[in-house]
Amino acid sequence: MPVKDYLRLRFLPHIWCPGCGHGIVMSGMIRAIEEIGLEKNEVVVVSGIGCSSRMAGYLDFHTMHTLHGRALAFATGVKLGRPDLTVIVPMGDGDALAIGGNHFIHAARRDIDLTAVIMNNRIYGMTGGQGSPMTPQGMRSTTAPRGIADAAFDLVELAKGAGASFVARTTTFHATELTRMIEKAIRHKGFSVVEVMSQCPTYYGRQNRLGNGVEMMKGFRDNTTSIGSKKREARPDLIERGIFVDEDRPVYSPEGLKAD
Repeated sequence: MPVKDYLRLRFLPHIWCPGCGHGIVMSGMIRAIEEIGLEKNEVVVVSGIGCSSRMAGYLDFHTMHTLHGRALAFATGVKLGRPDLTVIVPMGDGDALAIGGNHFIHAARRDIDLTAVIMNNRIYGMTGGQGSPMTPQGMRSTTAPRGIADAAFDLVELAKGAGASFVARTTTFHATELTRMIEKAIRHKGFSVVEVMSQCPTYYGRQNRLGNGVEMMKGFRDNTTSIGSKKREARPDLIERGIFVDEDRPVYSPEGLKAD
């Protein structure tokens, strides 16, 4: 597959740290788009601010690099103005669920036909390693050197509760599964959420002594399991991967805004 055909090579090499998982996610997005057969001018990638949001600069589609936490607001405008386009919104956990949390729940509530790919590395990577809404309780960050006091969001449960009609979770270790889930999310009509557990060895890994990128990916392998797996009976702490919601519902559209 000619991955480089989908990249703006003039902006490479990328700024991501060695061992970061975001490149794996970007590769999965490209492969999913290639598998569906979308033309580059049929795709819009909208990002906010953060390590993951640099993806909009590297991908050779229609792209928008917008404001911190506001990617879904911009993406909503694009989709309502041009419903014929496929709109994908790559975000980080802080970008999507802290300053962008209100946009997230209402995009899910409206079931707007967008695909949100949320890279959950459990930390603010670009701005110095602060704790995010996805940093697990007790784990360390630069703003909580003795451990985070707050409970973390469960992104899957949050998306389900807010009304997203497609909700999935995977990891950067499970690269083939990642591509398949993003492909299904893009094909789905409605608000699709794919949580990708991604490694940040520079901040989250170093502060919590989880090793380098490879060792953190092995952690995803060892500490997750497929939905319904018997492994979870013996280890309830395992995080489930898979597709949690896949429902057909009326899709929010410009026609829905017109008076009867």
